[in-house]
Amino acid sequence: MNKAKRPAVIAGNWKMNKAPDEAAVLAKEIIPLVASAGCEVVLCAPFVDLRAVQDAVAGTDIKVGAQNCHFEPSGAFTGEISAPMLSACGVTHVIVGHSERRQYFGETDETVRRRTRAALDNGLTVILCVGETLTQREQGITGEVVALQTKIALLGVDVGLLSRVIIAYEPVWAIGTGRTATAEQAGEVCGLIRAVISSLYGPASGERMVVQYGGSMNAANAAELLAQPDVDGGLIGGASLKPADFAAIVAAADRPIAAANL
Repeated sequence: MNKAKRPAVIAGNWKMNKAPDEAAVLAKEIIPLVASAGCEVVLCAPFVDLRAVQDAVAGTDIKVGAQNCHFEPSGAFTGEISAPMLSACGVTHVIVGHSERRQYFGETDETVRRRTRAALDNGLTVILCVGETLTQREQGITGEVVALQTKIALLGVDVGLLSRVIIAYEPVWAIGTGRTATAEQAGEVCGLIRAVISSLYGPASGERMVVQYGGSMNAANAAELLAQPDVDGGLIGGASLKPADFAAIVAAADRPIAAANL
């Protein structure tokens, strides 16, 4: 696998943080720190902040993403936001299937599949989250869990849409806990995910698939994680709210790609 053939993508997931004015300030603080980024940078803000962040990053290469979307285009779904709405707002990316959505809001592999399809059908790039719980890891079924989640989410998605799919491996036991998979553990599972894509769509598609790591990546461990051959970027939680830390992760994403070109 030639890592240089894939873009590195660092996406910040701001979760339920920042009012619109605060979000604009945060985005403006990040802009000069990532101006020379050699990777794609995406800021995934709460729904109420999207316009403020879009205005703040206008004229830069930074993309703006949402943190979820509903699978129906419209209807009696109080409190939800549809993929057509996001597309109309100019959003380019959307996170689907985050472990917190699965844990706290009852999302299932099937609803994740439907959300993925809705997002793709409306021109959005999907950051598809998959990952195992601590119990599942201890039971030795990590590979089976992430393979099942990946296969179900992409059911019916043809190869022509894969260029708008990013898969984020986020071990549930490392989300917001301060625990992080070792670089080897992260690399191994990202490699397993890539193998699943290869089995479904062929080796060329597997090689092109961008696979992120999303379990408590921070400024201190980013370089080691991103140096793994199958880790193409990160879905960053807490560290994305700290401009200097987020910028350090973005800078670390340049190094493996540059090394692969030697």
